[in-house]
Amino acid sequence: MSERVIGVVPTGSNATEMLDSIGDLERRGIQAAWLTGGGTGIDTLTLFAAAAVRTERIQLGTSIVPTWPRHPITAVQQVQVLAQLAEGRFRLGVGPSHKPSMERTYGFDFRAPLSNLREYITIVKSLLDTGQVEFDGRHYHANASLAAPVPGVPVMASALRPGSFEMCGEITDGAISWVCPSNYLREIALPAMKKGAKKAGRPTPPLIAHTPICLHDDPEVARESVRAAFSRYATIPFYAMMFETAGFPEPLATGEWTDAMTEAVALTGTKVEVADQLRERFEWGVGEALVSIVPAINDAAVSRERTLDFLEELAKE
Repeated sequence: MSERVIGVVPTGSNATEMLDSIGDLERRGIQAAWLTGGGTGIDTLTLFAAAAVRTERIQLGTSIVPTWPRHPITAVQQVQVLAQLAEGRFRLGVGPSHKPSMERTYGFDFRAPLSNLREYITIVKSLLDTGQVEFDGRHYHANASLAAPVPGVPVMASALRPGSFEMCGEITDGAISWVCPSNYLREIALPAMKKGAKKAGRPTPPLIAHTPICLHDDPEVARESVRAAFSRYATIPFYAMMFETAGFPEPLATGEWTDAMTEAVALTGTKVEVADQLRERFEWGVGEALVSIVPAINDAAVSRERTLDFLEELAKE
């Protein structure tokens, strides 16, 4: 993967609109599209299979496919399709999601998510890399073989706490963050990834840093827009603990999303200001920016188009 990659989360209210959005990103020269998934939303692997036959260059990545509802062998069955339709362009991102949603939606006993994720990745990578797996673990059992290995599919994982970033450095092809403050990524996440990579005797894989962007001249409009998009994360226990570690105790104490958190999590301001902030992230070690466009609350459609034009300009540099 080349350095300073910019990926964007496409938008749409249905599969057709999402496919159109991915096609638009490719036409603009954006290097990657990332789809988030979970709950009863559209299945991202299925959608990317459709996108694969309508695109030629853009990389396609999941951020993330929740692990609990889908056995790792089943995931590999679907990944084989993507690997064939989007040869060299598909990246699988997996993760445990969150205890409230997994227990409320599916009734799973959400325990030991990190060891669960480690077993999941071990099975997936074994099947993709060697074409076979024999695994008898605490969480998963897998005994299967493929007609042939499936090379060229990076397997990445979501990471939030230091232990998950360290595990990503040890066994995955990249760590995918979500709503993490910049200082947390720089001072805690990246060192943890390097620690895990050193333990495994391998190069440190890339950090795919979730990067919300609200392009707007009015700081207050930008702050309100980011707060409207992401304030619910301040009420999710795992995120609240992460924010406290990053120096923001308010979510754990009161569930509050503060202006300081907005400044640490999102890139806001004019084109020049946002470009400078993005460049700084790449300079201290981000491998790829996973951009969520945050439309301004007072002109959402115009704001999104303005941000896409800006990202297109950056992609051409």
